[in-house]
Amino acid sequence: MLRLSVLMLIAGCVPKSEHEVLLAESSGKGSELARLVGECTEVEADRNGLREDLDWANRILDHRRRQLAEAVDEAGDLQASIEEMEEALRELDMRRARAEAHLEEFRDLVDRFRIMIDAGNLKVKVIDGRMIVEMATDILFPAGSAEPSAEGSEAIKKVATVLASIEKREFQVAGHTDNQPISTAQFPSNWHLGSARAIAVAQLLIEGGLDSERVSASSYADLRPADTNRTAQGRANNRRIEIIVVPDLEAMPGFEELKALAQRTEP
Repeated sequence: MLRLSVLMLIAGCVPKSEHEVLLAESSGKGSELARLVGECTEVEADRNGLREDLDWANRILDHRRRQLAEAVDEAGDLQASIEEMEEALRELDMRRARAEAHLEEFRDLVDRFRIMIDAGNLKVKVIDGRMIVEMATDILFPAGSAEPSAEGSEAIKKVATVLASIEKREFQVAGHTDNQPISTAQFPSNWHLGSARAIAVAQLLIEGGLDSERVSASSYADLRPADTNRTAQGRANNRRIEIIVVPDLEAMPGFEELKALAQRTEP
């Protein structure tokens, strides 16, 4: 009862106009507070949106960086591929040039021996990449002998004249037999017969003007037949002398690498 009386007294003490003003101000401040709260809410929402946009931009940037790194790697691989291709093309050009030079050398050798080829005294072949002058031993030697016939000696010396004109090349004389075994005091095996005939031809080549330092001799017996040994004609084709034009090692692929390797292994 006392509290009610006090409130009525206070209310009675504040003029009505001032009371209305206070109520209006209070209401205005409440509206302002509500506006500020709304603006804060909007700012917070904007900030959250900006944070999401920033995260998205960072993800895009990381993705672009990965793409750039991959592109750089691919560009490096592409450059390496281009360099490898260029090196392969250079090697191909070198091989083509060597092949053309080898072909020209073969044509020259054939031209030099044209008369003897046409006469049936010899053949010029390429076997395993080596140029070979082939002569039948039935023309050069009597059967079972390593003593050249007069006709054979003359033919070999003509060959020597041609070979001597080919500069910077060495020649290996190889003796081949058929598979018919021989066993005599002079020739215990086909190896002995093949080597004796090869040596005889080498000596005649030297007598014909070929420098002895450019000639060597070897025997293959019947191990490298050129034809079948089941027929008389095949065996005749297998009895032969081959004069091999020794390849120029310096012109062969990989020679410089092999030379450098050999130098590194020297004491």
